Amino acid sequence: MAPAAMVWQLVSDATSYPVWGPWSEAGYHRPGDAAPGGTGAIRWFRYGRTVTVEEVLAAEPGSLLSYTVVRGIPVRNYLAEVTLSPAGHGTHIRWSARWDPTPGGRIVHRALVRLYPEVMRRLIAAAEHPVPAGSGA
Repeated sequence: MAPAAMVWQLVSDATSYPVWGPWSEAGYHRPGDAAPGGTGAIRWFRYGRTVTVEEVLAAEPGSLLSYTVVRGIPVRNYLAEVTLSPAGHGTHIRWSARWDPTPGGRIVHRALVRLYPEVMRRLIAAAEHPVPAGSGA
């Protein structure tokens, strides 16, 4: 069970995604307003040969991260939200997304249905067992 602050640290920092998730590289084209991953940030993620670019629409530390896909996957009107809420001694994580049901969107849906259970497992493991700074791991 991980506190919301630890989960938030992971989901709000694009540069941490390759450490805990299936992405090989990630970073920022533009930092956000209050923090690198804050509202207005333009972040990118490499998964295989695909580089997806996203814009952070809302960042409420410890509770909500909302973003849209700018380019990289064939979807229209993509909107995703990561919400964190207290759950006993830990955190309930809800990562949801929606987009238009275009032919490309249906292909993306099939891929994400397979990918996101792994993403959630890896996020939870990283939040529950953080690697100490400077450990080299």
